[in-house]
Amino acid sequence: AASGGGSEGKPSRQFSIQFADQKQEFNKRPTKIGRRSLSRSISQSSTDSYSSAASYTDSSDDETSPRDKQQKNSKGSSDFCVKNIKQAEFGRREIEIAEQEMPALMALRKRAQGEKPLAGAKIVGCTHITAQTAVLMETLGALGAQCRWAACNIYSTLNEVAAALAESGFPVFAWKGESEDDFWWCIDRCVNVEGWQPNMILDDGGDLTHWIYKKYPNMFKKIKGIVEESVTGVHRLYQLSKAGKLCVPAMNVNDSVTKQKFDNLYCCRESILDGLKRTTDMMFGGKQVVVCGYGEVGKGCCAALKAMGSIVYVTEIDPICALQACMDGFRLVKLNEVIRQVDIVITCTGNKNVVTREHLDRMKNSCIVCNMGHSNTEIDVASLRTPELTWERVRSQVDHVIWPDGKRIVLLAEGRLLNLSCSTVPTFVLSITATTQALALIELYNAPEGRYKQDVYLLPKKMDEYVASLHLPTFDAHLTELTDEQAKYLGLNKNGPFKPNYYRYCSTTSLFILP
Repeated sequence: AASGGGSEGKPSRQFSIQFADQKQEFNKRPTKIGRRSLSRSISQSSTDSYSSAASYTDSSDDETSPRDKQQKNSKGSSDFCVKNIKQAEFGRREIEIAEQEMPALMALRKRAQGEKPLAGAKIVGCTHITAQTAVLMETLGALGAQCRWAACNIYSTLNEVAAALAESGFPVFAWKGESEDDFWWCIDRCVNVEGWQPNMILDDGGDLTHWIYKKYPNMFKKIKGIVEESVTGVHRLYQLSKAGKLCVPAMNVNDSVTKQKFDNLYCCRESILDGLKRTTDMMFGGKQVVVCGYGEVGKGCCAALKAMGSIVYVTEIDPICALQACMDGFRLVKLNEVIRQVDIVITCTGNKNVVTREHLDRMKNSCIVCNMGHSNTEIDVASLRTPELTWERVRSQVDHVIWPDGKRIVLLAEGRLLNLSCSTVPTFVLSITATTQALALIELYNAPEGRYKQDVYLLPKKMDEYVASLHLPTFDAHLTELTDEQAKYLGLNKNGPFKPNYYRYCSTTSLFILP
């Protein structure tokens, strides 16, 4: 991937963000489409395996599909599709609570809304629709952007938040418990609007990007920039770039320091326990757990479970990550070696078929199986949809899959992302990611022609440091400043960046283990 954008040239719009003493430039109605006409195979999507979620969503007593309802907000607009617009007031309170834990976004909104750095931007987004996302969307709106939004996961939408956004005038197409057909329909409703050409994409998983790329190639060519925040989506972008098919610049937010080292690590460290506890009420002490993958997500999961007294095994393909796991006190194994004895299996690799039908057949009775990666490709859930196995829904997003001999496994969220499907995630950590996304959009949108080629870029280091600095006041933290002599000795600017782009910030779970 190319490195972050250079500093040469002036932005096409007169907008800049102050970094200490440095500056870094940063409706014919939608066509009616039959419910079964949208292809579910347009990409290796986050809805690849069969889903029966729509038949037992617990989001409302009203089982009528939102697609069959005629709803309008208080302003008379019907350009949205949510579960129940009447939940807007409750959703607004949730958004207000989230704002208290998202200081950087609120600061960015206050500092930049007068200059409207996103004026003229038409952003189409596909992310988890939560209170934290709502704060991001409203910040983008305050900075001048028009937004249309769909959900990147069929389980993670908070219906009341989606209603609040629709009431505020945001075209939102999402509800908790969508079917696969609903999922693609919602994405298409965001994109396929007469007289509205998106010029920016904010994606989480790559489904929106691939939908536009495959279905609307002419529209895709007019996109000015893509911001992607997941491992899965970034992988797809690199594939397009390698094949010479990426015709717009893209920003890889997933591998930015502020995403990798904070969201992936700290968020998962806290939310893995929340998701497991809410769905199973289990005690962690003494339980044997295997975590597949020891990247930042795996590190966070392992740290939390070890701190709770679980016996944790790790599987890993990368010898460097494997060595980290060993030195953090975890036993490195192959999945086949422990599959019969473990009580919990957690996947967080970003890969496919990590847990196969063979593994599932060999699991002990009542083994809990879940995924902390973005897509539902890691666990071969499709192989469980066979006549000899019985599915029993025991509570929201908790299924017992029962074998003929009576053995059962406990499958959470049908193999989809556990924390956002079954629980919540720490707002403060998401503030870091959301601020990074907002700055990446500002940078790509305002960049002069030629700064970014048709490639995938990493966020400039200075921007990462700026995001971090916006969050420090929350902790009443006081940074030490270099003297002129010290800065000269290190060969640094006193105001950063303080590390070269190749620097890898330390991640070690040993710091997080309780005695």
